[in-house]
Amino acid sequence: MALRGCLRAGRGALRAAGPPGRGCSAGGRPPPAFGFLFDIDGVLVRGSQVLPAAREAFRRLAGAGGRLRVPVVFLTNAGNCLRAAKARELAQALGLQVSPEQVILSHSPLRLFSQFHSRCMLVAGQGPVEENAHNLGFKNVVTIEALRKAYPLLDMVDQSRRPKELVISRHVGGTSGPPPPTTGFPTIEGVILFGEPVRWETSLQLIIDVLLSNGNPGAELEEIPYPHLPVLACNMDLLWMAEAKMPRFGHGTFLLCLENIYKKVTGRELKYEALIGKPSTVTYRYAEYLIHEQAKKQGWNSPIRRLYAIGDNPMSDIYGANLYNNYLKSAQRNQAQAGVKRSPQAAGPQSEDHLAVESCKSILVCTGVYRHSAEAPSKPEKHNTETVFHGHRDFSFDPSLVEASYIVQDVNEAVQLAFQKENWS
Repeated sequence: MALRGCLRAGRGALRAAGPPGRGCSAGGRPPPAFGFLFDIDGVLVRGSQVLPAAREAFRRLAGAGGRLRVPVVFLTNAGNCLRAAKARELAQALGLQVSPEQVILSHSPLRLFSQFHSRCMLVAGQGPVEENAHNLGFKNVVTIEALRKAYPLLDMVDQSRRPKELVISRHVGGTSGPPPPTTGFPTIEGVILFGEPVRWETSLQLIIDVLLSNGNPGAELEEIPYPHLPVLACNMDLLWMAEAKMPRFGHGTFLLCLENIYKKVTGRELKYEALIGKPSTVTYRYAEYLIHEQAKKQGWNSPIRRLYAIGDNPMSDIYGANLYNNYLKSAQRNQAQAGVKRSPQAAGPQSEDHLAVESCKSILVCTGVYRHSAEAPSKPEKHNTETVFHGHRDFSFDPSLVEASYIVQDVNEAVQLAFQKENWS
């Protein structure tokens, strides 16, 4: 399964936090034993508008000089920008210092997939996809637009973009026909789907062409290769919340189209080498690593034991946090059965042990994709937050995974709730 492949790729790439120490946080308090994972769209902002509750929440979280009193990671499935640009955007919106190391975009864990970094990869999505790919370690990338220009006969849905004049070439033997494939264009060795593109029909057509031709889309179709080239997909959100009253299509909707077209054409299932972004476990493992690195940088040497993941989307934010919480519990059981004492020192770079976090509690807010018609309950027992499965087909539907640990009205109430649970003020 793609999820297991993601987790295997992440092992060994995350270094453990340092040994426990004493140290104090701002104001003479003991160092925090907890951290926050904040979704962005629908939790802190709606489109370009900052939610008032977000400013209130970060006034509680920040101490003197605008520095955060607890470790925070912004965990978003957005990916159409650079990490540094998202950090600047958040800093301006929330009125505090935000570093790129506090931001995880949907594609950020791709830096762990070094086995693909030297391959020629087709990249699809919006924004600076080439720069993002290079920043993640990929050395040789081709965009959809570059592929379209190299093979102008492939993009035929929009009649206004069809070639106006077809150059007829003479082949050996005197026969005429369409121009031969572009010479000198590299063979594509894999596909990275960063996010939903602008022209879906163009991207769908060219990605399918690449998969059917084994990376040579100008060639004549003969036998369809299977398994096909590796496909790495970021962000599985079917829907997301902007300024509109109803949710908008996300990258998960594009993936749904691609999967169904591929199956309709070939009779086979499209396979993913990796699915990353929420709710993938490897994304939360990477977030845990950054939480520990942030705590170390601030001099908070006591281990972080608990995470609070705050989101608005039951299928990505809540499912992902609960899935990771189950993974943490499973790791603890395995250690107990093996008689291994749980300690940060025991976790080396090649260890499957965790970085000391024991739980990841999910908090659902009502300011984005999820809406509650009545006053939001704080204890959602027997409250099914998802009646239709909006998740990706490669993630099984377990109703318990979309039931949040807590449901509150907004992110400010979520922070207050976590402070209460931690006896933190």
